[in-house]
Amino acid sequence: MISYLKNLIANSPKRLITYADYISAVLYHPELGYYMKDKPKIGRQGDFITTSNISDVYGRLLAKWFFYICEKTKLPPVFCEIGAGTGRFANAFLQEWQKSFGAPLTYLIVESSPYHRKQQRELLHPHLSFVQVESLAMIEPFSGMVFSNELFDALPVHVIEKINGELVEVMVGMSEDGQLFEQREPLTNQAILSFLADSHLVIKEKQRIEIPLVMETMMEDISKVLSEGFVVTADYGYTNEEWAAPQRKQGSLRGYHEHMMIDNVFLHPGEMDITTHIHFDQLIQKGMKYQLELLTKLRQDEFLLKAGILKELKEHYDPNPFSEVSRRNRAIRSLIMPSGMSTYFHVIIQQKGFHLSEQDIFWE
Repeated sequence: MISYLKNLIANSPKRLITYADYISAVLYHPELGYYMKDKPKIGRQGDFITTSNISDVYGRLLAKWFFYICEKTKLPPVFCEIGAGTGRFANAFLQEWQKSFGAPLTYLIVESSPYHRKQQRELLHPHLSFVQVESLAMIEPFSGMVFSNELFDALPVHVIEKINGELVEVMVGMSEDGQLFEQREPLTNQAILSFLADSHLVIKEKQRIEIPLVMETMMEDISKVLSEGFVVTADYGYTNEEWAAPQRKQGSLRGYHEHMMIDNVFLHPGEMDITTHIHFDQLIQKGMKYQLELLTKLRQDEFLLKAGILKELKEHYDPNPFSEVSRRNRAIRSLIMPSGMSTYFHVIIQQKGFHLSEQDIFWE
């Protein structure tokens, strides 16, 4: 990866690349990128953990909720998961659907990582039916639901700062001995300037912030394949107001390596996950630009409670603390407790072709 980056930077104007170029390379290079490599990334043997890896309850609950929505809205049962990782969420979803409903279901998995596609096939074949593609462009427009869990936080971002009242873009260079470094250049990227103007973000002196230009492209691509239905995005991020808080002055770009958070994203290129908090206000705004109207935004624990997670506790009680059921119940509690990981996540639900309220999509 270092050799690839050295060539990439050497052949770029001013021998500098954007942070977006750097992140694209170290995460998504077809052979050298972190997500593309044939090695564990999620779970104990990987570098980070996701909600769906805590318990199968997340996938099973979403299956029940999606069935309820299909029944209520007459929406075709087509579910598209973008970035399915190990396939554990899909496995739980499909098993619950098969067990509880038995109705026809089209389950689409959009996965760019060859390693994860292989993991998904090994887990889901031959008992569960699904369709696996490498990109949204390979899907014909459909009516249904598009779901992602921690997708947008892994997309490449530009990095800008305000220095002496002027906006600069933080670029990435490499020294002769192969050391990566930052260099600030005047901000001339019109796409970034347009993003700032549209978003009404106020950048303070010496503030550093990530700009997710690819986010709009992703929203447009999702809208293109979704003729009618819902987009459900689970992720962590900030509103404009939250970005302005003093504790966020250095932005949110960071790495995860062997379950340790690392501030210096130049370490372990191609061997470490890199992530940022997403811009919630812009995700909603860009969605509206492509006919994806905001239905509701909930903290993840609030969403899980509204979707009926407490019923899972009541219906599966076991006094034996060491049983599989008890372990599952502890996992459920960890998802809804004030100190649990769900409080750091939000679920944004957007709709296309419908005009529903929050009350319309949850059990009464």
